[in-house]
Amino acid sequence: MKFLRYFLIIATLFTFHKGYSQANPYRDSVVQLYGVVMTADSLKGIPAASVIVEGRGRGTISNGDGVFSIAVLKGDHILFSSIGYKDKTIHIPADLPGNQYSVIQLLISDTTYLPATILKPRPTREQFERDFVNIPVQDDLYETVRKNNNEAQRRALLNSLPADGREAVNYQLRQQANKAYYAGQVPPMNILNPAAWLDFIQAWKRGDFKKKN
Repeated sequence: MKFLRYFLIIATLFTFHKGYSQANPYRDSVVQLYGVVMTADSLKGIPAASVIVEGRGRGTISNGDGVFSIAVLKGDHILFSSIGYKDKTIHIPADLPGNQYSVIQLLISDTTYLPATILKPRPTREQFERDFVNIPVQDDLYETVRKNNNEAQRRALLNSLPADGREAVNYQLRQQANKAYYAGQVPPMNILNPAAWLDFIQAWKRGDFKKKN
């Protein structure tokens, strides 16, 4: 009975492995894709060019000289893109011998022609000031400006909007630096710090500790 049970388990695993291999023929065919992204006209490296593996949610960007390196699978489609250039897609051969694939990818400039705009200055400063003051402004714009300049509105936006990437990274770096600075010792308490008390009083006067509905 034990032998039969083990035989059934091994047969099931073998069948599952075989079916998975047929559904994913390139799952173990890892290829190191590397190369350089360059302009087609001047052959200069394109920095920060996106190298995306389509359908897999993975990618990388080129360095300052246009050089990149990423692990892909045989049969993948790789999309190269950069602002100001036309996108280009390449295919990693499914029958590629070895596990390395190099490419020099040239991107063509994507030119967009905008309609011409002619700027004419006012003849005199007095005429400019007169026209600037007399420009009609809609009431809705006035109301929008009032809301944006309201201190309570700005404070609410500051508390509700999430931090961007730079703010988050700066906060994390400050936390790490503070932790490393006081490593092996007790950090000072701000209860006796006059500057901390001043910040607390100012925040209390601004109403930062009031309950927000």
